[in-house]
This record gives sequence, structure tokens and C-alpha cells, in this order.
Amino acid sequence: MQKMLVEGGRLLNGKVRISGAKNSAVALLPAAILADSDVTIEGLPEISDVYTLGELLEEIGGSVSWSSSQKVHIDPSRMIAMPLPNGKVTKLRASYYFMGAMLGKFKKAVIGLPGGCYLGPRPIDQHIKGFEALGAEVTNEQGAIYLRAKELRGARIYLDVVSVGATINIMLAAVKAKGKTIIENAAKEPEIIDVATLLTSMGAKIKGVGTDVIRIEGVDSLSGCNHTIIPDRIEAGTYTIAAAAQGKEVIVDNVISQHLESVLAKLREMGVTVEESDEQLLVRPGKRLKSVDIKTLVYPGFPTDLQQPFTSLLTKAENTGVVTDTIYSARLKHIDELRRMNASIKVEGGSAIVSGPVQLEGARVRASDLRAGASLIIAGLMAEGVTEITGLDHIDRGYEKITEKLNSLGAKVWREEMTDLEIRQFQNS
Repeated sequence: MQKMLVEGGRLLNGKVRISGAKNSAVALLPAAILADSDVTIEGLPEISDVYTLGELLEEIGGSVSWSSSQKVHIDPSRMIAMPLPNGKVTKLRASYYFMGAMLGKFKKAVIGLPGGCYLGPRPIDQHIKGFEALGAEVTNEQGAIYLRAKELRGARIYLDVVSVGATINIMLAAVKAKGKTIIENAAKEPEIIDVATLLTSMGAKIKGVGTDVIRIEGVDSLSGCNHTIIPDRIEAGTYTIAAAAQGKEVIVDNVISQHLESVLAKLREMGVTVEESDEQLLVRPGKRLKSVDIKTLVYPGFPTDLQQPFTSLLTKAENTGVVTDTIYSARLKHIDELRRMNASIKVEGGSAIVSGPVQLEGARVRASDLRAGASLIIAGLMAEGVTEITGLDHIDRGYEKITEKLNSLGAKVWREEMTDLEIRQFQNS
């Protein structure tokens, strides 16, 4: 077990290249189940979630080969409806995409309840509602979800809440259903468009992706294809925020800036200079940052995944900013850790009230989830002294080579093995 150490006070300068989108990758890999021949996906991020999903594909009989660290070839021709009631499926939230993909391909699936970061209640009731509307029987038996259908038939499905996971999962199940499926109040995230692009390349008939009404005409079969993943807008946002917090002049490369409009608008409102060009952002922090209020909303609103990194940035800004997460009510666990670093933050209801500017101080802190880890790294870059961060398994689930990327910008970040005593203290905390 390792910890990360961040020596604060060093200015970031140079260029960082953004990896493929984690939130696309975790759906694209299960989607390959639906094909009858080889699927090649390029540009995958080198993160633990991707490798775990590759192992799950192999567990159900798929042949998974990597021609490079970011390019995978999947042969689904020998896949079977192997039950996956526990084990690796409990390690990550996105394992639930095996439900929609296996139901669409085999008309049955047994999948354990998903794991991942705890961010408060994250029910899958909208997924189940969609599967049942398509004709599946869904039961919860001994901690696993059982899905069974004689056949799947298209249906009109209205999502009670806008859900990326439910939108993608229903789409996966519906592409081979008989007739037409209409998903209303669908999510609009770029990652959904990415998955639909893959499915369309396989031969699926999907219209309206990127709007709140998606129409799917079921097909009998899907063939293999080649697909290149979109850049990760959350990783791009994280490095952009880090550059605003502790940068001199940073180029964030391989970015679709339209995917970050809400974040860039808030940074500019704070006094950060952000220049957009072809697939790049040039970020220069202002001499004096002004506090802003942010409220997370479904896309194209401010992304919940960047709320925690942005909170760290606000500790450097003048006056008071209010951060409200309307998506995940429990996504404020990083606040106590930032307080250990001298941040002045109060929590009232579902909001964090951040007063600044303050000089953060290095401390021993723990990443409670993926984006909380990013928040603490940014705080460590700004802090006086050295910050020790544990809980790196969360960070490694979503950020490719983050230590190397930060060091290439001039940061001083490294990893050390934890002592037996530190491991016991971590496990008991």
C-alpha cells in the first residue's frame, strides 16, 4: 500500500496531455459484448477501472488483447452469460453496464451490486425501470441482480431523474430489442454520445443522442468496429483547475473545450485567463482570484466530478464562495481533510461555504473517493510544506499517471510504501 507526497509551492508550467475519457471507457468496454465480431477501442486511459473491466470481459469468455497500453482488441464471439455475482464487479460502479449489455446480447444476466466511490445514495431503480419496460424480469437475490427475458421489445421509457448510467444501460439493452425504444428525459453527457457512436459503428440505429429524447430502432445483429474514445473532460478540468491554483502558464492538450464550458466560465469569472485553440487550453492564473458560487447540475451544467477540485481552488480566492452539490449529497467528505490543511470552510446543509484567501499547510490527509483525491492533490500543490495523501486506490481508478504528469509540469510529487503501522492506522480509521 502506498501514499502520495506532494511538496507544495512549486509553480506548474508546460504542457500536459489529457487521456481518454474514463466515464466513456467504463461503458464502451461492456458495450463490446453486444458485437458478433472483433471490437477495437483506441485511446483508453491507463487506469485500474479499465483493466478490471477487461478482466471481467475475460471472465465471461471474451478474448481481450492489448496491442498497446491504450488500444484493446475484444473478440466477443465466445462470450457466454456467465453469472458475475461478486468479485471484481463489486470494485467499481460501472460494472452495472454489464447488466444492459448482457441482457441485450443473451436476454439474461446475473450481476453483483456495483461498488465504486461512496457518494451517498446512488440507486439503480431507473436502470431497472428501463429493463422492465423492455420486457425483462428483474429480481434481487442474495445481493445480486438477476435479469431474465424471453425477448426484449421496444418501449417508451421516461426517466424520473436524469441519469447517465440509466440512459446508457437502457441504450445497451434496447439496441437489439424488437421495435422502437424512446428514452425520454435522457442525460446529454458527451460520454453518452461516445457510447452511441460506438454502437452506431456496430450497426445500431440510434437518433437524438445529446438531446433529452433518444430514439432507438432495434436491429438483429451488431458487428465489430474500430472506435477512438473522446478526451476525458473531467481530467482536463482537473488540470485546468490545478493550473489556475498553482500555475504559471499551462497548456492542457487533447481537450474538447465545449465539454467544459461551465467550468471555464467560472474560472474566467474568478479572474483566470483561459485561451482556447484547436484541442488545447492555455491557462494563466490571475494575480488576484475572486470567489464565485458554484452549483452542480446535470450536463451541460457544472459537473459534480469537478466540484471537489474546484473547492480547493476557492481557498485561494478572495471573499466567500458557496459550493452546492445537487447531484450527490454526500460529496463533501473532502471538506474535513481540507480543514486539516488550514482551509476555512463551513458546511451548511448540502453546501460548503469557503472563505479565503488562506495559506494551506501540508498535512496527512485521506482520499475518500476519486475526485476527493484530486482535490487534495491540488490543495497539496498550493500548501506550504509536504502533504501526505492515502487512499490512492481511489485516485488510480480515474487518473492516468497523475504523478508523472504533474512532475512533467514542474511539481514535486512522489509515492512511498506505507509502513505496517501506517497501514494499520489507515485500515482502522
